[in-house]
Amino acid sequence: MKKKHVLLLLFLSTGMFSQEKLSLETCYSLLNKNYPLAKQSNLFAKQNELDIASIYTKKLPKLELGVQTTYQSDVTKMPIEIPNTTVEAPNKDQYKATLSANQLIYNGGLINATKKVSEATLKEQQKQVEVTLYQLKKQVNAYFFSVVLFNEKMELLRAKKTMLETKLHEVKAGIKFGALLPTSDYVIEAEILKIKQQLEALSLNKSSLIKSLAQLIGTPIPTHTEFENPTILTDYTTELKRPELALFQLQKEKIETSENLLSKQNAPNLIGYATGGYGNPGLNMLDNSFQTFYQVGIKLNWNIFDWNANKKQRESLLINKEIVENQEAVFQLNTAIELQQKQTEINKLSNLINSDLKIIELRKKILKSTESQLKNGVITSSAYITEITNLFEAENSLSTHKIEVLLEKANYNILKGN
Repeated sequence: MKKKHVLLLLFLSTGMFSQEKLSLETCYSLLNKNYPLAKQSNLFAKQNELDIASIYTKKLPKLELGVQTTYQSDVTKMPIEIPNTTVEAPNKDQYKATLSANQLIYNGGLINATKKVSEATLKEQQKQVEVTLYQLKKQVNAYFFSVVLFNEKMELLRAKKTMLETKLHEVKAGIKFGALLPTSDYVIEAEILKIKQQLEALSLNKSSLIKSLAQLIGTPIPTHTEFENPTILTDYTTELKRPELALFQLQKEKIETSENLLSKQNAPNLIGYATGGYGNPGLNMLDNSFQTFYQVGIKLNWNIFDWNANKKQRESLLINKEIVENQEAVFQLNTAIELQQKQTEINKLSNLINSDLKIIELRKKILKSTESQLKNGVITSSAYITEITNLFEAENSLSTHKIEVLLEKANYNILKGN
């Protein structure tokens, strides 16, 4: 029972797959979930919450405590004497402590406009994260299909090795009975050793690719994992659905909210205030003693002329909007060119696959004839191995072209945004 618990904990801690198969879509999903950049979306959201909370504090009363003591060289004195009245001049040392409260009453909607700019910034930042993660899918494709291709190559090499091992037994029997030359088996044995070397090299390269893919998607991939050969459909008619297009739109919306914010920055600010204090002298400068005092009122601040600075900032924002629109047009043009190139490459690979199938059919017929000639001692083992190699290369070419066309289709779909 304890062993089962330990195994379960180890399994959960490694985060490996619950199944022995790995699909391309699963890799995409793990990339979006585990890639370090993905965490930034939540961080931006938390940061935005703090920013908005800070913005709303401007609607709350502002309290200010002030303490002041001064000594001045002269004070105000009565220029005349009043009969039967003594007017004492204020002290040259004066003291004052105040507590002031200011409450914003009206600012033309500046706070709400600032909040909308903050929200627009959050949407732009999160969409930028999505765009970056989306672009990493091409890297996932490169690793995934390279592993699939290596699997295909290794499978073909194993099939070739099995074929040669079977033929080696036949050749040894032929040598034993004097039908074939004594060294005929050496050629086949050398070719088998060569295949073992190739398999070892491919296995090491495949392991390296799997490790790189595992790092990219943030999940360990066991060595026994089977990479599913995906079926990929392409649609050459639908319009672009790339996240970059949504990002351009959000950038333009942010510029519009920023323009709205600028339009409210010169609005009048109406503020109510109250001040209470204790000092010597108080508000009555002729009373030379410590007194309490207070003031209440309303004040209006309005920047009625800013040398057209606000207007110039708004014009600059309009230029920024044109720049974003230009970037969007360039992006769509470049993507359209890439899509056309991908479609041409897909068509070329499809034609090559048709040719590969015909070549393989011919190579199989030639090999069948060669097998009969080797059995009858008409040709050497080297000639037979040459034909096996020719067939293997043709099959390897077909396998490579099939994987390449899948890769091109997967990249086409990413370019399209499907």
